Amino acid sequence: MTTDTETILAGVRQWAHENEVEVDALEESRIAVVLPGEKKLKTTVSITVSARTVQLQAFVIRHPDENAEEFNRWLLIKNLKPGPVSFGIDTLGDVYLGASVPRDRLLEELDSLLGAILATADSSFNELLLIGFLTGMKKEWAWRVSRGESTRNLAAFEDVLSGGDNEFLEEPEG
Repeated sequence: MTTDTETILAGVRQWAHENEVEVDALEESRIAVVLPGEKKLKTTVSITVSARTVQLQAFVIRHPDENAEEFNRWLLIKNLKPGPVSFGIDTLGDVYLGASVPRDRLLEELDSLLGAILATADSSFNELLLIGFLTGMKKEWAWRVSRGESTRNLAAFEDVLSGGDNEFLEEPEG
């Protein structure tokens, strides 16, 4: 199988077309696909082809407003779970998922790698919101309720934000 960069990017575009996934950006050696989620409505995955490997990286959530130690501890515990993707943070503390694969194996592993990235981003999103942004979410909820505004975008957290327990906060499995 040829693994030149153009062939790899064409294979990613073909995968995106077949799976009705938007291609967000295209450069000489980079392409981005936008994966639809449930809890995290979309996850954009940047796919960068280099000399020997292909790196996949997806933004998950910005740095936490509060509980940074607990937030980062949660990420580290999640990283103990074997799998093709791992969490990382940039210099600002924003959270990303990353994976790397030899360039000659990307197209055969693309579906499973993108599936793992999407599943991890989607399953982690609400827990990370509750750990790192609960105070802001409570303020937003109270403001919306006081003004009669829709709380639909916060509906998944209604029990917590309207005074219930933090039932969503769980120790990640390691």
